[in-house]
Amino acid sequence: MGDKTVINRLNLVDPTTATGAAKVSLDAVKGAFGMVPNMRQAMANAPVVVGALMGFWAALGKGKLDAKTREAVAIAVAEANLCGYCLAEHTAMGQSHGLSVGQVRLYRTRVVGDAGLDAVVKLARAIVRQSGHESDAELADARSAGLGDGEIAEVVANVAVNYFTNYFNHVADPALDFPAVK
Repeated sequence: MGDKTVINRLNLVDPTTATGAAKVSLDAVKGAFGMVPNMRQAMANAPVVVGALMGFWAALGKGKLDAKTREAVAIAVAEANLCGYCLAEHTAMGQSHGLSVGQVRLYRTRVVGDAGLDAVVKLARAIVRQSGHESDAELADARSAGLGDGEIAEVVANVAVNYFTNYFNHVADPALDFPAVK
């Protein structure tokens, strides 16, 4: 599978020496991001994990929620799950998709005044806070803010994929390769 560099709790698969399925997975990551973040290198110990994550993100990228909105959800979920790695990555990604530094800071704990984006983040926080048992009133609030059942389903999916990466990073504890967020 290629040389591995040990870092923190899981080995990182070096993209320059990876072979087989790990190489294919890491090449896909590099093609999508221009780099291979440490989290993906740790995931490459099981290339199907990288593939699953990339597939899930690619599918969600074709949905109704734009990249800026998906990143706002990721920031809120990372904050709730105390995932410093994901918070750093999604802060950088969110800013590249149009979230301001102030919006990133506020979406970590509350909303910022953009009705549509705020409705999505509020629903994501309710899903996290109540483990998917949000109230009828919270769903009604999301609907009254303009979210349809499709958008609500996509919020759930975005929360789920971010839980996956948050928990993976808690286990792997890869070195931070994005600017730290305080």
